[in-house]
Amino acid sequence: MIELLNRIRNERGQGMAEYALILALVSIIAIAALSLLGGDIKNVFNQIADKLSGVTGG
Repeated sequence: MIELLNRIRNERGQGMAEYALILALVSIIAIAALSLLGGDIKNVFNQIADKLSGVTGG
């Protein structure tokens, strides 16, 4: 019985480690994408802000 509980605990720990690795990989990809596309995204938001300020007269 104790051996079964230890096995379940070990599998949970393994699952948490796998989720942590996936989260780290997704984070690295997101940071890289934002670094590469950051300037373009900034330009798009600035264009939108300019158009909105023209509509509101602000």
